[in-house]
Amino acid sequence: MLKIENIDVFYDEIKVIHNLSFKVKEGQIVSLLGSNGAGKSTTLKTISGLLQPRNGNVIWKDKSIKRTKASSIISLGISHVPEGRRLFPQMTVEENIMMGAFEKNLWKDRKINIENVYKIFPRLRERKNQHAGTLSGGERQMVAIGRALMGKPKLLMLDEPSLGLAPNLVEQIFTLIKRLNEQGITILLVEQNVNVALEVSDYAYVIETGELVLDGTATEMKGNDHIKRAYLGL
Repeated sequence: MLKIENIDVFYDEIKVIHNLSFKVKEGQIVSLLGSNGAGKSTTLKTISGLLQPRNGNVIWKDKSIKRTKASSIISLGISHVPEGRRLFPQMTVEENIMMGAFEKNLWKDRKINIENVYKIFPRLRERKNQHAGTLSGGERQMVAIGRALMGKPKLLMLDEPSLGLAPNLVEQIFTLIKRLNEQGITILLVEQNVNVALEVSDYAYVIETGELVLDGTATEMKGNDHIKRAYLGL
């Protein structure tokens, strides 16, 4: 479904991603693992068109999208939930969710799609007229995911969905991720909580200082000595 081929990504003249390649197969949950500053978020921004690789290619269903505008990527079936949620705090919950349907082809189905979001997140229906800035962390994450689902994604990219959440809410969010995947949405997950990421993932890649250093199935990763020492504290 998605292939990243030998990309180099820069911030001005600082190279942050070095010759990175990986792939995401349809129907899978794939995790990008690594410490802060490893380049995980930069990789998602490159896929979603917020950044462009200086070298290499981003292939979506056998077509290059590395020069596609971010505003057009969503219509291809790729939705990105950024780190920190990035909601509009003075807008209502429903207004924030509707922002995910701004693209013309999505706008006509917005009423049907938001009903689907409310079925997944009944609490958001209760909060729909409340300002997003007054929500709890878990509720904000629900709004951010709901906004992304308005794009009817085939691939949902989630950047640190557990960040700042209490353990019981982390469990709820990852149960939801698993459920969305079972409904046919492929997931690309960036998550520092390696243990919980590997519990739901089919495959994982480890990035360190912008380079791929390790990859394997979730089962293989759990048994890997480097993963145990560096990320699981074992």
